Amino acid sequence: MKKHLLPAAVALTLIVGSCTKNAETPQAIAQAPTEKVATYGDTITAEGAITAEKLPSLLASQDSAKAKVATNVLEVCQAKGCWMKVAVEGQEPMRVTFKNYGFFMPKDIVGKEVVFEGVALKDTISVEDQRHFAEDAGKSKEEIAAITKPKPSITFVASGVQVKEGEAKDN
Repeated sequence: MKKHLLPAAVALTLIVGSCTKNAETPQAIAQAPTEKVATYGDTITAEGAITAEKLPSLLASQDSAKAKVATNVLEVCQAKGCWMKVAVEGQEPMRVTFKNYGFFMPKDIVGKEVVFEGVALKDTISVEDQRHFAEDAGKSKEEIAAITKPKPSITFVASGVQVKEGEAKDN
């Protein structure tokens, strides 16, 4: 009889133990949404990024400054993705190019949030460069011909860019 009592006790313990519910299973934790990003150029993170609106004050007493910026894409070079224009609240959009033409942006990222790291520069864009950029952006011949004066601006040379693609769900 003792031989049958031990297996019965073990079986009962296993049955009762398996009936209790765990409040938070590992599967539930694994299904938490994560942000999907695509990285171009150097690998960077969003940590420590400033808004583009802070760049003018950062450059108030110097011609260039290292920075990490978070903003939205307004326009991308449609020829090959060699520059993008980004939103700067209350100011003209800022042109971002990529260090040593080492990488390019996808042409379909308009409206997406980006974080980029590199060097912000006070700059004057020549008439020739403005016309070239306008041509790359697909502007009309009339719009290109209307560009007649150099333009002071802030530009940015990025060594790395992170494009937020939205939420990714673990399966």
